Amino acid sequence: MTSIWRSVRCSRPTDSWTGHRADYGGAVPSPQPARRSFWAVALQPRMIGILLLFLLAAAVCGRLGVWQLDRAYQRAELAAQQVAAEQAAQGPEALGDLLPPQTSFPGELVGTEAWVTGEYEAEGQMLVAGRALDGRTGYLVLTPLRVTDDGTGGASWADLSGPPVLPVVRGWVDSPTPDAAALDVPDGEVRATGWLQASESVQEGGEPLPGNPDGPPLTDSISTGALVNTWGGPIYSGYVVLTTSDPAQAAAAEGGPALLPRPVLEGSDGVNLQNLFYALQWWVFGLFAVLLWIRLVRDEAAGTKRGSTHDGSDDPVGTGIAGLPG
Repeated sequence: MTSIWRSVRCSRPTDSWTGHRADYGGAVPSPQPARRSFWAVALQPRMIGILLLFLLAAAVCGRLGVWQLDRAYQRAELAAQQVAAEQAAQGPEALGDLLPPQTSFPGELVGTEAWVTGEYEAEGQMLVAGRALDGRTGYLVLTPLRVTDDGTGGASWADLSGPPVLPVVRGWVDSPTPDAAALDVPDGEVRATGWLQASESVQEGGEPLPGNPDGPPLTDSISTGALVNTWGGPIYSGYVVLTTSDPAQAAAAEGGPALLPRPVLEGSDGVNLQNLFYALQWWVFGLFAVLLWIRLVRDEAAGTKRGSTHDGSDDPVGTGIAGLPG
């Protein structure tokens, strides 16, 4: 009996690293699952089916994002139209009540309709180059208006050196040498009504504009800071985009300048931010669906099995997502 016991003890396996006999407590360890390549797992029919399902979900999310983006532009356009309709219903306001001369231009006045009375100074007329209308590039007819009444009875410039000058964009022409009707201004006192727009900055570093011997001088910006050196002051910090005048100027059909649409503040009405964020959320959801499939393939390729550990013992919690503790 003693010899049999000795033979059993001697038959116990030996640890190849330490030289000691291994003791597994009566249990033989299960072999580790072999790691498969990513593409070997990804090309399985089951994974391909899951991929198609996730791609369908991503496509739906992408389409919903595009729909929200379209809604963002539509809502912004409707908001701009509503503001324009409300301002049109109110009618034009006196320029002096909105913007006294020699004061800074508030951004919220862009597109506000105002009226002013004065006399055009045709000898100071200029053409603003590089301006587009209906997809065509041409010139704005810029004319100084010496103001005689801005609704304040002269109180707005009482402390200044004299009546102010207001830049007026009377319309658009397609040539630097337009017909005489486009450059002719109504004689005497004119009541001009139009949209307010802020002064532009002087463009620096560009090529100088060519001379225009057969027409008015050219400029590349409507900068009141630069115009005051040519027209004199005092001057307003913005300009008016003409809509109507009394007496009227020549209509576009008669060779006069074409009237311009209502200006808007750049960056204010382009897109509705709420719908834009909704669109981004849908696109993120679609991307997440694709990343989730990649994670599933990687987990299966690594041999991770939810609900059990690598040593074969039961784990009611499971290992969860690969790389994270269970």
